[in-house]
Amino acid sequence: MANARPKAEYLDIMGLLRSYASKWYYFVISIFLCLVLGFLYTRMHSRNMAVRANILISQDDDGPFGASSAKGKNNGIGALFGSNANVQDEVFVISSHSLYRNVVKALGINKTHYVRTGFLKSALSYPDFPIDVEAPGIADTLRTTLVFKVKTDESGIADISVKAKKETIADISGVKLPTVVKTDYGDFTVKATESYPKGKKVKSVISFAGYESGAEMLTDQVEASLASKKSNVITLAFDTPNPVYGSAILNEILEKYNERGIYEKNLQGQKTATFLEDRIRLMGHDLDEAESAIQRYKEANGITDIQAEAAYRSSKKSTLENNIVALETELELLQLTRDFFTDSILNTELVPTTVSTASVQHGISAYNSLVMERIELLNNAKADNYALRKIENRMDMTRRNILATTDRAIDASRVRLKDLISQQGDNRSKLGRIPTQEREYVNMKRQQEMKQEIYLFLLQRQEENAMLLANSIPKGKIVDEAYVLSEPLGASNKMILIVFFLIGIILPPIYLYLRKLILNKAESREEVERHVSAPVLGEMCTDHSGRSLVVTEHDTSSATELFRLLRSNLQFLLGGSGDKIVLMTSTKSGEGKSFIAINLAASLALQHGKKVLLVGMDIRNPQIGNYLGINPKWGLTNYLSAGNLALSDIISHVEGTTSLDVIVAGPIPPNPAELLMSDAVDRLFEQLRPMYDYIIVDTAPVGMVSDTFTLDRIADASIYVTRVNYSTLDDLKFVESIYEDKRLKKLSVVINGTHSKKGYGYGYSAKK
Repeated sequence: MANARPKAEYLDIMGLLRSYASKWYYFVISIFLCLVLGFLYTRMHSRNMAVRANILISQDDDGPFGASSAKGKNNGIGALFGSNANVQDEVFVISSHSLYRNVVKALGINKTHYVRTGFLKSALSYPDFPIDVEAPGIADTLRTTLVFKVKTDESGIADISVKAKKETIADISGVKLPTVVKTDYGDFTVKATESYPKGKKVKSVISFAGYESGAEMLTDQVEASLASKKSNVITLAFDTPNPVYGSAILNEILEKYNERGIYEKNLQGQKTATFLEDRIRLMGHDLDEAESAIQRYKEANGITDIQAEAAYRSSKKSTLENNIVALETELELLQLTRDFFTDSILNTELVPTTVSTASVQHGISAYNSLVMERIELLNNAKADNYALRKIENRMDMTRRNILATTDRAIDASRVRLKDLISQQGDNRSKLGRIPTQEREYVNMKRQQEMKQEIYLFLLQRQEENAMLLANSIPKGKIVDEAYVLSEPLGASNKMILIVFFLIGIILPPIYLYLRKLILNKAESREEVERHVSAPVLGEMCTDHSGRSLVVTEHDTSSATELFRLLRSNLQFLLGGSGDKIVLMTSTKSGEGKSFIAINLAASLALQHGKKVLLVGMDIRNPQIGNYLGINPKWGLTNYLSAGNLALSDIISHVEGTTSLDVIVAGPIPPNPAELLMSDAVDRLFEQLRPMYDYIIVDTAPVGMVSDTFTLDRIADASIYVTRVNYSTLDDLKFVESIYEDKRLKKLSVVINGTHSKKGYGYGYSAKK
């Protein structure tokens, strides 16, 4: 047995497997329960289908107001209104709460219908469902979710319960559909639809939420993301057990997004049309006044043929006049621009003018970009939004800069105009034949032409804006309408059952390990042998007869046969050298020490011609007399303390046996340790040794007191009793320390409480 101890340092795989095999029922129960749970899971959870849709966001916006229309005469004003869509911003727009709210309202998906289709199985019904709940106007303001549970029998009689925040707020039974359910949140009408199966039982759970709550649910369920970092394609993803439901939602999101884009563009065009209409009306009035003034002037001065009178103009004069006309036109446009920016009513409107002064035109383009950005942000943000305030601040700063730049440009133009007029005056002074009337006429004509050019420019822009309104297209081009991937998501029912089966196999070892870790007890003979290198004398199975003395002459039970095997091993241990006194001890009470001592003594007494004595020396907790049902007048403690008693006074015969005597412990003394250390104990056993062939001494547990170590002086051998599922691993370490330190003579171990292995009517250990 010297090599037994190192076994504890290695993982005994076979021993572990044998331990698990002995607990096979744990695996059966665990696998069965896990498979049941797996079956219930597959019944209660449907696999989701992946629904996807793709939309391309256009980055080009070169309509009548785009950059391309800025070319040509006067450079156009299209650049003032064009802007490229930022795809990241469009991801936010397409998944915005307001858009989702419109989708929920359009499809009515603030109500979800689950219908019982089988045992523990319900399905999301859409677009057809047997029972519906209606409450006009309530969904607009409802802030909580109501759950209607409706059960109908074959005749259509319904039981309805309504819960809000897990509390029942309405419960009615035996009503005919349709019926009105009154709650604190309003009146709801529960009715059967055209899809209601007549003559059948129906169980339906209907969740009724507000449009706001429905939008929040869509926010959690629908994922919008870029198809790739470098693309302008947005992918919408929705996983649902009902692909028709998911497809309807994604297609509606695409439709509402495009409708929103068209609405925003039309709103911009309508505001521009209003502005142009007002300016055209004003400029038309000014043009009429200029033309009327020319008519009156001609009539008053008798001017009829302007071309004949202008034939004398020289090339230089024509050039000067053209330059003056161009400069005055620019000055008028600059003045119009300044009037626009000083008008507080038009602070948030787009600037419809284009000037040739580069610095002013650059500021106007920047200002119009900010106005467009503000218009887009207003659709998704509140009035007190930080980003909105930031843009408005930038608009104010830009407006002030443009005013300053415009003033400087006006001053510069006036200086240039003055210089040109001065040159013209010099030129005219040299042409003295030019009548004053012609000069006045030319000035009036110049004003008329300038107003006419502005008038025609505004008419052109009005037509362009009308074309934009008539041909509005959304930013988003639908690449793929909602489609369903062929394979369901998640694990199949077969795979789920396999996983639960594996869990059922894994759980028992985990449970047994944790149980072992917590209880810290030896559970088998093999485990005891791994921790204790002392020889194992034998093992004892659990006896369920209820008797303290189970060994009798004609008994062939497993317990009796194990005691006979224990007797044979003990005789081999003692040898033929005259050793006959055996101490019985254990770590603590409850390990079966006294039971084994009684029956080992009885087994030894069954041998023909052998006299056996059982001595109860556990004088702190004497139990031998109680187990054997005897209560003699004198006991061991009386003999040791009195000194005037004979051996015959304390020796009693055990009934039912032929040659088994017993000395009970007697009354508990006040000084048990001193009593056991006295010379009287030595003299007692000197007298008993020649009288008996075997003396079994039942002593106190060594884990509690040291009495047994005191009695080792009178013993020839020691038997240490352990008990599986009772003795802890620390107890076994204590046994090992006693064996290594040789504190008890010829120490061997008896393992109590094992499972008997029957064969041919005998109880043998499986391990030799």
